Amino acid sequence: MKKLSLKVLTVLIGGSMLASSCLGSFALFNKTIEWNKQITGSKFVNNLLYWVLTPVYAIVGAVDGLVLNTIEFWTGDNPCAKVGEVKNVWGKDGKLYAVKTLKNGYEVKKPTGEIINFFYDKDNKAWSVEKDGNQIELFRFNDDYKSVQANIGNGRTMTVTLDEAGIYALRTAINGGSYFAMQ
Repeated sequence: MKKLSLKVLTVLIGGSMLASSCLGSFALFNKTIEWNKQITGSKFVNNLLYWVLTPVYAIVGAVDGLVLNTIEFWTGDNPCAKVGEVKNVWGKDGKLYAVKTLKNGYEVKKPTGEIINFFYDKDNKAWSVEKDGNQIELFRFNDDYKSVQANIGNGRTMTVTLDEAGIYALRTAINGGSYFAMQ
């Protein structure tokens, strides 16, 4: 009877760990996909290799989902993030930006050469921006992680839900009650 109870307890604890919503960035899995996309110059050969490597994707996905994402969820650090890695990202303005991964955030270099740094403070669960030597907190996550305390200027803050309605309310508050959509 004790062995059965121990087995049931082990299964329940294991199941609760799997269902703890430890959703992370799946960095290892995504890096594997990016690697697969550029193995050869032919998308047909890459697709064929994808099917051959399907067991590798299953293993990488399991390791990423069960181990690395759990570490990322509880510590806030992505074990697969490459500090110092620079990626070029096209902005909505059609210009190319260089985004460098830092230990605690990102450095964004504009096409004009101007550099803006974004930092994450784990203790306060807050994102800040540093520009021209001044650091300003943008927002901090509330304990429920379903809303943030956003800085709307002049020392004022606003609780915002992390959905379209919350973003709309924030934009309206920042723009003095008027918000115009552009495409």
